[in-house]
Amino acid sequence: MATFLYKLGRLAFRRRRYVALIWVALLALAGFGAASASTATSSSFSIPGTEAQRAFDLLEQRFPGASADGATARVVFKAPGDEKMTDPANKAEVNKVIGELKSGSDQIASVTDPYTAGAVSKNGSTAYVSVSYKVNSMELTDATRESLEDVGHAAQKSGLTVEIGGDALMVIPETGATEIIGVAVAAVVLVITFGSLVAAGLPLLTALIGVGIGVSTITALANVLDLGSTTSTLAMMIGLAVGIDYALFIVSRYRAELAEGREREEAAGRAVGTAGSAVVFAGLTVVIALVGLAVVNIPMLSKMGFAAAGTVVIAVLIALTLVPAMMGFAGKRVMGRKARKAAAEAPSGAEGKPNMGTRWARFVLRRPVGVLLVGVIGLGAIAVPAASLEMGLPDEGSQPTSTTQRRAYDLLSEGFGPGFNGPLMVVVDTAKSSDGKAAAKQVSDEISGIKGVVAVTPAQFNKAGDTAMITVIPKDRPSSVDTENVVHSIRDAGQDIKSDTGAEVLVTGSTAMNIDFSQKMNDALLPYLALVVGLAFLLLMLVFRSVLVPLKAALGFLLSVVAALGAVVAVFQWGWLGSLFGVEQTGPIMSMMPIFMVGVVFGLAMDYEVFLVTRMREAYVHGEKPGQAIVTGFRHGARVVTAAAVIMMAVFAGFIGSSEQMVKMIGFSLAIAVFFDAFVVRMAIVPAVLALLGRRAWWLPGWLDRILPNVDVEGEGLREQLGETPAAGRGPGGDAEGERELARV
Repeated sequence: MATFLYKLGRLAFRRRRYVALIWVALLALAGFGAASASTATSSSFSIPGTEAQRAFDLLEQRFPGASADGATARVVFKAPGDEKMTDPANKAEVNKVIGELKSGSDQIASVTDPYTAGAVSKNGSTAYVSVSYKVNSMELTDATRESLEDVGHAAQKSGLTVEIGGDALMVIPETGATEIIGVAVAAVVLVITFGSLVAAGLPLLTALIGVGIGVSTITALANVLDLGSTTSTLAMMIGLAVGIDYALFIVSRYRAELAEGREREEAAGRAVGTAGSAVVFAGLTVVIALVGLAVVNIPMLSKMGFAAAGTVVIAVLIALTLVPAMMGFAGKRVMGRKARKAAAEAPSGAEGKPNMGTRWARFVLRRPVGVLLVGVIGLGAIAVPAASLEMGLPDEGSQPTSTTQRRAYDLLSEGFGPGFNGPLMVVVDTAKSSDGKAAAKQVSDEISGIKGVVAVTPAQFNKAGDTAMITVIPKDRPSSVDTENVVHSIRDAGQDIKSDTGAEVLVTGSTAMNIDFSQKMNDALLPYLALVVGLAFLLLMLVFRSVLVPLKAALGFLLSVVAALGAVVAVFQWGWLGSLFGVEQTGPIMSMMPIFMVGVVFGLAMDYEVFLVTRMREAYVHGEKPGQAIVTGFRHGARVVTAAAVIMMAVFAGFIGSSEQMVKMIGFSLAIAVFFDAFVVRMAIVPAVLALLGRRAWWLPGWLDRILPNVDVEGEGLREQLGETPAAGRGPGGDAEGERELARV
């Protein structure tokens, strides 16, 4: 592989105008496709194999036109002072709002009258109007949302407190500002790392081109492939992070080759042949992790994974072709003035004073046991809260108090009880029952006796009389454990009713859907971990030709992910340092967080593992002893890996500033996980373990060595082809000290 990539790098450098033209043409083509494509509406959300989904499907079939999965809104009114919502003036204002809502949009399916629907609180201070829409929340037009908000604002002039809740106002959070912050931080880090504006600009420019092509392609195909707008958000987040990192790896190696006195084209070829090999395999691990999301069997999540994986593939191709082409355009300016001056003054092959990476590696070689214990015990302590992990989907109670959704949630909780924010819908299929009405009555009676239920509405049958809907109001808020217990209790009671009457009882609604979604995520976590870690283990065994190095990589990753989960639980579930991160309401951790974090962070963590340890393996294969190889890997790779991790953290941490709790949680979890994995696991635990293992780290059984194909990631075959010979145990100047430190251990 190294030989092929070496030739590809030289070709791209030599034919740089053609390569640049091809990528610019692809960007223009994707941009044209995105601009001419019709606006994406929404990715249809479904959870195959769950009871809540079966109930939704049954409602669509038996109640045609009822829009079971349509958006909903609740306009909540509270009378001022000692007034009641039943007072004539207040009642007239509510009726006026009802009329304006009905005429405000053709997407509205129904609007309820609180005075006939029993939606006035016992003390008369609060009332609410329920609005149902024909389409889901992501398909509502801006005009429909504006009409809903305008009606609420107009009603406030009468002196009533009016707030609006429900998913009708839910929109995808704007993330443009956070991405700009991430790119700005990345630019600063790159300038500090390279000391050259040209070298810093290369990774940024090529990453933005890659993200532009990826996101534009997703936008162009959104309607054809039923992709939601969240798909492009994930692709942009991942594509930007890996695009900058991969280009950073190539440019860094190119500068190192130039510093050794090689010609520019030769340096570009060697950079792509060596660092490019690491980029290919690092990219493959990310792709495996993202494509593996299909294991969960939730179409929306699978599409997000595939789309993000496509963006990663583009980032890899750009790193292997466009980056060397751009280095050709940059000339010697990619080195920066100080680096050029130092290279001119220093004799060829001379070693300057040890950098921070070299000094740190030597420190670890002197105290591997101490560093290993501190790293493992530290992450273990941070991971402790993960044992108390509670998963669910945050409700509107987790919104900032400044939003009308949160204020509506609080008004409903105060006037009616927290359960009114998440009513359950019970669907009774009486097609196989001899007496459908009696079966529905039995269901209502059974549910009324369940602990935690405060209200049960009479059954509403469809025209055919073979299906009934019953609304159940739980006592506690939608995301509480008690409400989850109510759902399970209704389902348990439904089993007995089915055996008695033949009627099937199904529980659905947004609350039940969230519970089923969380359960499906829990069930899929271990199979997903096994698939992703197993495939990546085989891939890394192919790269490093070792059994222990991939095993150590996988175990280190699991440690960093569990520690990150512990930090997430401490902040978002327990509320520790919550004010620092803008957490206004603690609650369960978003159910897709663990599996999502595993998928994204595993792929990104392997980037650092591959890049850092590949350089060690390369030095070892070319004749250096294990201790020398560790120091060499850190001398060349520590600065780059540190910069890459800081950039990645900056991109993710920008999302912590979002007003949406879920986006805030995703940004925090990914940023903290990258911090733990890059700086504790890869920079401390990995060299400590390798120092303790010595030559055994690179052990591979003979029979396995014969079976595994030799992909030549380290460029051993390339050096032989170029007529170079290994250093036969002699590392570059200064590394002998590293070997002596290892010998003392």
